[in-house]
Amino acid sequence: MKFVDEATITIEAGKGGNGCMSFRREKFIAKGGPDGGDGGDGGSVYVEADESLNTLIDYRFQPRYNAQNGKGGQSRGCTGAKGDDLIMKVPVGTTVVDIDTDEVLADMTKIGQIEKIAQGGFHGLGNTRFKSSVNRAPRQTTNGSLGETRNVKLELKVLADVGLLGLPNAGKSTFIRSVSAATPKVADYPFTTLVPNLGVVSTEKHKSFVIADIPGIIEGAAEGAGLGIQFLKHLARNRILLHLVDMAPWDDVTPPAAAQVIVRELEKFSPTLAAQPRWLVLNKLDMVPEEEQEERCQAVVDALGWEGPVYRISAINKMGTQQLVQDIQVMLDQLALQLVEDPELVEAELQVRRAIDREGRERIEQMRDEIRAKRRGDDDFDDFDDDDYDVEVEYVKN
Repeated sequence: MKFVDEATITIEAGKGGNGCMSFRREKFIAKGGPDGGDGGDGGSVYVEADESLNTLIDYRFQPRYNAQNGKGGQSRGCTGAKGDDLIMKVPVGTTVVDIDTDEVLADMTKIGQIEKIAQGGFHGLGNTRFKSSVNRAPRQTTNGSLGETRNVKLELKVLADVGLLGLPNAGKSTFIRSVSAATPKVADYPFTTLVPNLGVVSTEKHKSFVIADIPGIIEGAAEGAGLGIQFLKHLARNRILLHLVDMAPWDDVTPPAAAQVIVRELEKFSPTLAAQPRWLVLNKLDMVPEEEQEERCQAVVDALGWEGPVYRISAINKMGTQQLVQDIQVMLDQLALQLVEDPELVEAELQVRRAIDREGRERIEQMRDEIRAKRRGDDDFDDFDDDDYDVEVEYVKN
């Protein structure tokens, strides 16, 4: 199965059935009067969050979806059958956006959540509806209205409390393996992580949180370098970001420079996301001589002008990881309590997520437009296709 986190489709709700014009005609009953029935309503289009799905690949190759039309009314006052609704199953974490209006139609964050995204057409009226004391043989009917047609984009974002940021080989996959049961690929070369990985971290009985590892970001990602910045959108729902820095890099990029690259690319993608709670995690300290550790760590803090939490760890041997996950759990518990006590914070958090979604969507589209423009200016890329720049790789669920 391929991991696909975006799909663009057209949906059309059903048309309402027309009203019927009919008069009662039975033996021995003179002037029976009108008996035309109403049409049936058209089917609407819904989306349902299904926990068994983890990709949008089903919607990549079928671009159009239609709900059933309502049936026309019939004689003897019979109403036409209502069109069947279309229920589209999507993974939990999917956002449905109207491309033409940029309106968020649905944000599917709970298992079993159902939302209407296109209203079916309303039924037409039969001539029975128009009879009166002065109009005993009406010949008026109305037609059913058209259902809504929308061009929508489905965007899948993984649901996690904590997100990992860092350059390739910063140790993000090793960290998530160290603190959870997830087993993402780990190797001594860049871009071993090609799709988001999720891990559940259990801190004590009945207490846990979900952590997300996304593919590494490199300098120039906002312009399409490496895997680009499209995976940063998966951090939109995270409440804490962990910025991992490799303190023993294998290349010539120093830890302070590596840390600054991530901050710059994050700000280019979404200033709102860059302003969210972020903790600095200095990793691989087991590979740094003890007498150099303090100097190297301070250099990173100074380069970023960092004033937030700083953790010094070695993910591979779990040095310092236990304290980090315990502090994360405490912070998440405090945030959850604040949301319960102050309902206004829930709306504020929702607005922040929408702002991140909007800024990220705009930046990704801008990046793709720039890539298209470059390819159109190069004869070697006349056959440019968006699919060439979408990441579709084998996806293994942890």
